[in-house]
Amino acid sequence: MKNILLIATGGTIASKNNGEGLAPAISSAELLSYIPEIKELCNVDTIQVLNIDSTNIQPEYWLLMVDAIKENYDKYDGFVISHGTDTMAYTSAALSYLVQNVDKPIIITGSQKPIAEAATDAKKNLIDSFRFAVEDGVKGIFVVFDGKAIIGTRAKKTRSKSYSAFESINFPYAAYIDNSKITRFTKSEDVKDKIKFYDEIYPSIFLLKLVPGMEPDVLDYIGEKYEGIVIESYGVGGIPFNDRRNFLNKLGNLTSNGKIVVIATQVALEGSDMGVYEVGMKALKNYSVLQAYDMTIEAAVTKLMWILSQSKNFNEVKEKFYTKINDDILID
Repeated sequence: MKNILLIATGGTIASKNNGEGLAPAISSAELLSYIPEIKELCNVDTIQVLNIDSTNIQPEYWLLMVDAIKENYDKYDGFVISHGTDTMAYTSAALSYLVQNVDKPIIITGSQKPIAEAATDAKKNLIDSFRFAVEDGVKGIFVVFDGKAIIGTRAKKTRSKSYSAFESINFPYAAYIDNSKITRFTKSEDVKDKIKFYDEIYPSIFLLKLVPGMEPDVLDYIGEKYEGIVIESYGVGGIPFNDRRNFLNKLGNLTSNGKIVVIATQVALEGSDMGVYEVGMKALKNYSVLQAYDMTIEAAVTKLMWILSQSKNFNEVKEKFYTKINDDILID
């Protein structure tokens, strides 16, 4: 029987109503008491790293999770992290960059309803996560939710209340989990290098969503405060330059001052392709900018946080940003 470590961080799954709304109050050991049948599946130990609403997650807290995995990596066959849903996609992407060459399963899960409530998805999600964690050949970082396993860099929360809260963006589901039956659609790649843990993160990244009428000088302010900027543009990606709201000059100021800019799209599916339209091509040809292609916003943001902790040189950042990690990007 395999040995799995449950790393609890709080979230809805561990929440109770304290009179001012739901807030995490259930410990990691208490979580297990709601699924006694897990003893027939695997041996489970628990630790409590955090007990917070995931809205309160900070980049530095990801390093606490990394430390917990690192300290226990050789002792267990896999890991399950219980987490709030609101920032789960950021955490699953961030851990994909902070823990690389993983040859064991690291599963992140949570729920839309607390585990203590009569009607809840928490028990299923937790049991499914342990089932997937003990499945032979599973390696890497995944979100398991509502019977689906999703590659950690491809998860996005698409529903705020429904049990089917997460989708896999621009990539197949890794597996479906139906009680004891697991149907896998992707194969975990063989790990050739030794596992690597990173202990630094650079949180100075700003995500800007363009809307018609936005004044370009917003980029001046952002450039004073942040080293990396991800711009959620329209369609396949472009920068407005018509009439008085010309963003291109401001974009040039950012890049000439050494800021790292990534152009992404507000459209959830199919990604960016800035070479299609003039609005994209002008930015690509004239300035040192990157584009997110088929990456999720969560992956693009957390990948920049990981990269900028190591280098702020554009060419070095570009090389790392376009290097595939945990299936986060499909370009060659």
